[in-house]
Amino acid sequence: MTNMTKQQNILIIGAGLCGSLLALRLGQRGFNVTVMEMRPDLRKVDISAGRSINLAFSDRGNKAMKLVGIEDKVKDLCIPMNGRMLHDIEGNTVLAPYSGREHEFINSISRGELNALLLDEAEKHKNVSIYFNRKCKSVDFEKTTALFKDYTNNTEFVEDADVIIATDGAGSAMRKSYYLGKKFLFSFSQDWLTHGYKELSILPGENGSYKTYKNALHIWGRESFMLIALPNLDGSFTVTLFLSYDEGEYNFNNLTSKERVLEFFGKYFKDALELMPNLVDDFFENPTSPLGTVKCSPWHYKGNTLLMGDAAHAIVPFYGQGMNASFEDVVQFDKVLDEGHDDWETIFKIYEKSRKKDTDAIADLAIDNFHEMKGHVNHANFREKRTLEMALEKHFPNDYSSKYSLVTFNENVGYREAMLRGRAQDKAILNMLADGKLNIQDDLKLNLEKVKTETENILEDDRIAGLK
Repeated sequence: MTNMTKQQNILIIGAGLCGSLLALRLGQRGFNVTVMEMRPDLRKVDISAGRSINLAFSDRGNKAMKLVGIEDKVKDLCIPMNGRMLHDIEGNTVLAPYSGREHEFINSISRGELNALLLDEAEKHKNVSIYFNRKCKSVDFEKTTALFKDYTNNTEFVEDADVIIATDGAGSAMRKSYYLGKKFLFSFSQDWLTHGYKELSILPGENGSYKTYKNALHIWGRESFMLIALPNLDGSFTVTLFLSYDEGEYNFNNLTSKERVLEFFGKYFKDALELMPNLVDDFFENPTSPLGTVKCSPWHYKGNTLLMGDAAHAIVPFYGQGMNASFEDVVQFDKVLDEGHDDWETIFKIYEKSRKKDTDAIADLAIDNFHEMKGHVNHANFREKRTLEMALEKHFPNDYSSKYSLVTFNENVGYREAMLRGRAQDKAILNMLADGKLNIQDDLKLNLEKVKTETENILEDDRIAGLK
């Protein structure tokens, strides 16, 4: 950067996954970085309860790990998941691969262990300082200062910086200051799903063995609700129940007794229940948490402050892209820094202009995938579509990628492009299957040509309709 000295002091609010990665990258670039985190240091205390314990880590996230040079260290924390293990109501299972290309899979990774690794790596840099138990109360984005409460001695203090970047999650204090400050036109939306989620667990078998198939994301989709399970390195699975708060025969508001919880699981998740003798304890000890989407703009105020990660764009977890999208934020931001602009305002503007369309798209895709996972995966036409797509990916690896592959495995394709092309492909295949214009038994090459032609027609119609 020409006029911008590297001696600039950058304050990062929040040392979660996005904040710790950003601190590491800016530290590598030579900036003076101070990070303030409201929670205790997760490397010293266990603070995981109620937050998703493990996450789906895929190619976009890995691109960020390559950028900071820790790809191999992160790999050691990963358990590959090659597909979705679908459990029907009788307990029968079928493995639905994520891709027709064998080298493409997603990984289960521990949030805490990954966060700890990023903090360790960031702290290796003398120009990076990380402080815990310091909660941000508000940000004065005109003066570029932030007010903190230090929980260790119960005092408040003001931190001054050249630039403040907030990576403090969906409940961001800086975003709240933008909203309440009324100093500029700030748009903000927060949409809650009617469903909440609760973390449960399948404990390890003897000697840390896995009680069910290890290398898959397990799904018990039941149309209006679902259960999922992801493997952990210690042989356990983190299980998450997604259920309406108040709709349907069983919901979070009426599952209030041990008997009712066991009745619900016995009816809908029989094979899971057999693996979960600890179900009742988990159910009543762990919180029920809401699921929401946050969109806002602008993310920045002049050259002073910037929102990043969930603080700018929180999404529901159904594409397994929340963490990956936040890591990709850092990659995109780094790319703009490489362009050598003279001032932060230009950097922030260019970054937001290129990034926001993609984060809006993944937010919408995550809602789509919620409906797909809890219901569509069980429908014959959806399975037929996936069977065809897996065959196309396997036989024409360079010519076809499903929507899921475009989003999850094509880290050089933006989320918006992946969404537009992926939705057009889905529409093309489902329409042609319904109209009898596509037969799975036909020659694969012929089917590929039909799908490609129809997809382009739909994309062209979308362009004419102004959806591009």
